[in-house]
Amino acid sequence: MSFSKVLLAAPLAIAATAGSALAQEAMTLDQRVNETFASLTGPFVNLIFAPFPGTSFPWIVMWLVVAATVFTLYFGFVQFRYFKHAISLVKGDYSDPKDAGEVSHFQALATALSGTVGLGNIAGVAVAIGIGGPGATFWMILAGLLGMASKFTECTLGVKYRNEYPDGTVSGGPMYYISKGFKELGLPGGKVLAVMFSIFCILGALGGGNMFQANQAHAQLTGIFGEFPGWITGIVFAVIVFAVIAGGVKSIARVTEKVVPFMALMYVGAALIILVINYDLIGWAFGQIFEGAFTGLGVAGGFVGALIQGFKRAAFSNEAGVGSAAIAHSAVRTNEPITEGFVSLLEPLIDTVVICTMTALVIIISGQLLIDQETGLYMVEGGKIATVGGTSGVGLTSAAFASGISWFPYVLAVAVILFAFSTMISWSYYGLKSWTYLFGEGKTTELVFKIIFCIFIVIGAAASLGPVIDFSDAAIFAMAVVNIFALYFLMKVVKAELVSYTTRLKSGEIKKFTQ
Repeated sequence: MSFSKVLLAAPLAIAATAGSALAQEAMTLDQRVNETFASLTGPFVNLIFAPFPGTSFPWIVMWLVVAATVFTLYFGFVQFRYFKHAISLVKGDYSDPKDAGEVSHFQALATALSGTVGLGNIAGVAVAIGIGGPGATFWMILAGLLGMASKFTECTLGVKYRNEYPDGTVSGGPMYYISKGFKELGLPGGKVLAVMFSIFCILGALGGGNMFQANQAHAQLTGIFGEFPGWITGIVFAVIVFAVIAGGVKSIARVTEKVVPFMALMYVGAALIILVINYDLIGWAFGQIFEGAFTGLGVAGGFVGALIQGFKRAAFSNEAGVGSAAIAHSAVRTNEPITEGFVSLLEPLIDTVVICTMTALVIIISGQLLIDQETGLYMVEGGKIATVGGTSGVGLTSAAFASGISWFPYVLAVAVILFAFSTMISWSYYGLKSWTYLFGEGKTTELVFKIIFCIFIVIGAAASLGPVIDFSDAAIFAMAVVNIFALYFLMKVVKAELVSYTTRLKSGEIKKFTQ
């Protein structure tokens, strides 16, 4: 080697060594941050997701399911009695454009759905079936049907106690109905509970509703285009999201009313194609669901395992009782709070009962779940059902759809990116309303939060999230602890609204709107 090459190689070697050292130091720093964050937030995360004493059932899931059952009974199965009327409201049959509010019933429904329809429907169902077997689907459907009553309760209150401003904008959600409702009933602690809810909502919005979505979207993109820096994805998403949320809830609603139906039709359409192709297996698949719901079909945990997974994934999927949807529905144009309660009860039906069930049927009939031919029971490895290629989560869903439509994994990647985008813009609104509740209304205050939210998109796409996501998920479900506690005290207010409205509806006092 010549002297000149030696001179050139020396600094390159030093640079490479330094670069390697810096990379190791960065990795060590990242690990330290994760470990420190986990140690600080671990107790809170463990508390939220701890099992109910003496069981393996997460107490937060039981908290949500019990509340949904209570509301279903208290309101006399409102989700079934007024289902047809809910459809009429979404169609705009009773809508007067002169009513207070910013968006239509359909736009409010689309905005709220965009925050819940997402990875829970794609990966969450696969996780439930992979652990609890096909029977988990039955309990998922039941939890979804019960959750309709929770959405009805919280979204009615969201409209009733919202703040309406001279410029036509509104602010509503649990923080408003807890503080104002408790004061109206002469109950103490409303302001404290409202502040707690707002803090949890902001943390959940920045983490689970933002960073996690950006991170998963980047993971899908790298699966198509190969590895590239996460900050690139983050910046692109941040620019697009900011362009949407800068226009406020009207801008968000205009986007979600187009994106959500497109996503749902694309996803459900693909599922229907596979089910039509395999129509002879649909009856068998439902048989697996019903039999597995009460026997487990040999799956680890049996009946209890299926029940836990079904209830758990439904709760994580539709967020009934969390209070997030009440924020979106508060912006609706109506002078009758109960009407938005009727509209909102459609969410768990669409999100959990329809979309999750379609996913489950495709997975069951795809042949991806391995069955012991001698016993007819599912083969279990490591506490999970054995699958072709060992896939799980979103990989199992992708493989199941690919068995019927070879090119579907590419469509699924697009769906995941759209789901992530729509979830981010919806949760930006939830976080914003909690932010303005704490720090006051105003364009400057709103702009500060929107900038912070978009910065966290870049961080989420580029970072190794680890414990941050666990904490943000816990924060989202901590919202449910505060929200449902308050709903028990306020549900009599909803009952009075329900009796008043339905009496006037039956008497003919409330008529369909005609221009």
